[in-house]
Amino acid sequence: MEVMITSSPFGSRTRTRALLALRLLGESYPRELARLLGAPLSSVQKALASLERDGLVAARPVGRTRAFRLEPRYFAHEALGRYLERLAEPEEDLRGRVAALRRRPRRTAKPL
Repeated sequence: MEVMITSSPFGSRTRTRALLALRLLGESYPRELARLLGAPLSSVQKALASLERDGLVAARPVGRTRAFRLEPRYFAHEALGRYLERLAEPEEDLRGRVAALRRRPRRTAKPL
């Protein structure tokens, strides 16, 4: 039986899925999240900006981009993490894409 998320507990589906992806990844940047979620970059950027305003995520500069993660100083950080873990359970597709995501460069001359 497939479970469908019909409501978005964090305001919009993009905001909710961005939080789920950040919980699974630990840290990411908007373009990577957009590719992972299959959403337009502008939507992901808007969702991250609103989540940052709400205090749920924190950003840090990495070169010319910003890397986002769940805000560790958020008053309910532990509870939020547990809630996102529960929300991510039926999201097999998202968890599979996160697991397949390559997070570091390939070694030179390594065969594919």
